Amino acid sequence: MLGGFEWRQRTPDSTRAVVVVSAATSVRCQYYSRFAEYLFSHGLDVMLFDYRGIGASRIGSLRGFEASWSDWGALDTEAILKRAQREYPGQPVDVVGHSFGGCAAGLAASGQAIRHLVTVGAQFAHWRDYAPAQRWQMLAKWHGVMPLLTRVCGYFPGKRLGWLEDTPAGVVRDWSAFSTRYEKLPSARGLAALPFSCVTAKTLAISFSDDPFGTVAAIERLLSYFSASSRTHLRIQPQDINEAAIGHFAFFHSRFQSSLWPIALQWLQSGELVSDVPGRVITPGQ
Repeated sequence: MLGGFEWRQRTPDSTRAVVVVSAATSVRCQYYSRFAEYLFSHGLDVMLFDYRGIGASRIGSLRGFEASWSDWGALDTEAILKRAQREYPGQPVDVVGHSFGGCAAGLAASGQAIRHLVTVGAQFAHWRDYAPAQRWQMLAKWHGVMPLLTRVCGYFPGKRLGWLEDTPAGVVRDWSAFSTRYEKLPSARGLAALPFSCVTAKTLAISFSDDPFGTVAAIERLLSYFSASSRTHLRIQPQDINEAAIGHFAFFHSRFQSSLWPIALQWLQSGELVSDVPGRVITPGQ
């Protein structure tokens, strides 16, 4: 059973969206609570959930627990999307996906029900896409140390290291695989097909120039899977909003409530960018 949190308006309204927030790999859904409260304060219903083996969805030891990225998308994200449709009948379903959470939206069969999709730093971790300045350090950390410790422990003890939450071995195998295509990852090899092309949501990919995971190549690699969606890639530099850094995680910090969160809110509400949005829209191939 999946655990999570819900922000629900008092009265039903078929015109109001319910927003599912899909977390990054091995990040507790509570990390997104302030962002969820912001969306709720602007009249939306919001659902947060933890993938199996993480946070409120963890039961006991992860040793020998073989959950994978494909499980988190095809099973867990699918389950929460079905719940959203069941608990909020007739309401539009929108998704905000952080990092792997954006990929998860395309792995769920019910992804075809998503109206608007906002991804933040969303990609899957192919090492050649890492930012050049940090690439070799990240390669050693995530594709060397992480799988090695996972083989020793039976899971990745990320919490003890202060890197991530503890992470199932199947997720680590997917993350550390040397593949440029999702369908060639260990957990995807037995799948008949990937549902990405069934997603028709108006999609906004937000990325940041100082995110070592979310380089333009990495963002565009994932976006290419959403072939049936209209896709907009907004690339923001920290100086565009008078900040020194944003990186891979800080978008969801409350200090960006007035500068960055309205971009996501406007897209969820209308499927359009705000008129004075910071950054620039990237054309594929740039």
